[in-house]
Amino acid sequence: MKKTLLTALAAVMAFSINAQIETPAPSPAGSVYSKVGLTDVTIEYSRPKVKGRKIFGEGSDFLQPYGQLWRAGANAGSKLIISTDITFGGTAVKAGEYLIFATPGKDEWSVSLYSDISLGGNVGGYDKSKEVALATVKPRTLSTPVEVLTYNISDISDDNTTAAIELRWSDVSVKVPIKVDFDAQVMASIEANTKVNPGNYVAAANYYLAAGKDLNQALKWMDMYLAVGENSKQFWHVHTKAQIQAKMGDKKAAKETATKSMELAKASPNGDFGYVKRNEDLIASLK
Repeated sequence: MKKTLLTALAAVMAFSINAQIETPAPSPAGSVYSKVGLTDVTIEYSRPKVKGRKIFGEGSDFLQPYGQLWRAGANAGSKLIISTDITFGGTAVKAGEYLIFATPGKDEWSVSLYSDISLGGNVGGYDKSKEVALATVKPRTLSTPVEVLTYNISDISDDNTTAAIELRWSDVSVKVPIKVDFDAQVMASIEANTKVNPGNYVAAANYYLAAGKDLNQALKWMDMYLAVGENSKQFWHVHTKAQIQAKMGDKKAAKETATKSMELAKASPNGDFGYVKRNEDLIASLK
């Protein structure tokens, strides 16, 4: 009996030693992700709260005084992860993981990327030789203060080549422009995949149309696709052909192709998906 009691007590003590009580973190972990072009962009960070404090300003009364290096977050700082090479504030940066540091100022901020992830939030150990990019940007005053530090991947352009890494906290917003280049990747993919699957000619033609590349080649690819089987009845792709012809300045051919696309759309038993109107608008623009 005594041995059984001792065994039970030992088990209770072991559980007490190993058990942990989980409580909310003062600066909870957060992350934000977006695809920019063909690049995966992720920011991982800890999110401090204002909690009535003065955050950015001149002098020791502020949590983060002007002119002092800051880990741009809490705990181990903030990390930018990029799947391909980018430019950060105009500086070329290789794919990889980087810490984000910032030096706030009244009229401008310096925001840098740091290659040694193991540094964490230790600003005292910052080694300038491991700084891979430094951007100088102007802060913007927010009309509505942000209580919890928030990062965004904002301002993604229509052509998916540019965006911004944005930090918002207290009454300040700071944006660092980034730029990606996916043209070489797309061109290599076109070269490889059109040989394997002729259906990829449509994607190639659409890319050339959107990027303003060789429209004669785009038209050739689209014709090659439409010549296969029943593809010529796909009015949405016929419409794309009309767009290519219009952009080439061949109004007559574009009108004829758009008219054909419109007739096919009207005859579709599953609906026209808005392509009757699209073709009408295209024809009207060619007068």
